[in-house]
Amino acid sequence: MEPRISIVTLGVADLQRSIRFYERGLGWTRSAAGSDRIAFFPMHGAVLALYPRHLLAEDANLVNGAGFGGITLAHNVGSKAAVDAILTEAVAAGATLIKLPRAAEWGGYSGYFADPDGHPWEIAWNPHFPLAEDGSLQLPG
Repeated sequence: MEPRISIVTLGVADLQRSIRFYERGLGWTRSAAGSDRIAFFPMHGAVLALYPRHLLAEDANLVNGAGFGGITLAHNVGSKAAVDAILTEAVAAGATLIKLPRAAEWGGYSGYFADPDGHPWEIAWNPHFPLAEDGSLQLPG
C-alpha cells in the first residue's frame, strides 16, 4: 500500500449544515461529483467528503458505533484486484478486517480494515474518480 490518503470522510450529524459551513463559512468549492447524500471538496491532492455519520458507520461495518470517532480514511486504487491485495497485506501486517471487499452501491468496489488502534481505512476502487499518474484522486467536474 502506498503512503497516500485519497479521501478523509467526516461523519456529520446534519449534511446540509456541514455543506453550508465548508462552502459559505470557509469558502471551499464543492465538487459536482457529490449528491444529496454525500459532498466532496477537493483539497490540493486529497479530498474531504461529508457523509451522514450513521451511514458512514454502517458503510464501515461499525454499526454499533463502539469506538467510532466519526471519521474514515480512504486509499483509492486503480483496480478491484488492488483492493483485495491491499486488504490482504494490511491484515497480514496486523490490521483487523472490518468489512470484506465487495461491490458498492455507488458503482465501485471497496472494503475496510482497522489499524492496530482501530482507525478505519477504506480501500476503494472507484470507476467514477480516476487516478492521476501520481496516484492522486481526480474528481470529475
